[in-house]
Amino acid sequence: AAQKSCSPAQLSLAWLLSKGPNIVPIPGTKQLRYLEENVAAAQITLSAKEQLQLETAIERLPVIGERYTSEGMKGVNA
Repeated sequence: AAQKSCSPAQLSLAWLLSKGPNIVPIPGTKQLRYLEENVAAAQITLSAKEQLQLETAIERLPVIGERYTSEGMKGVNA
């Protein structure tokens, strides 16, 4: 984020937007300044190298816990 002169939230949104036109992030906020920050993320472009750097870093993060509760899984196509 520092290299792109943006916030970590903006970088996250820019990365999601770079994944393709079928990916639509829906960030939530309660403050106008964060809404404006989120909208500005659409102007951030990531090179293929930057996308790879992010994806490599993400792969190293541990996944802990289930995504949904057992009750929540009943509503998922599983």
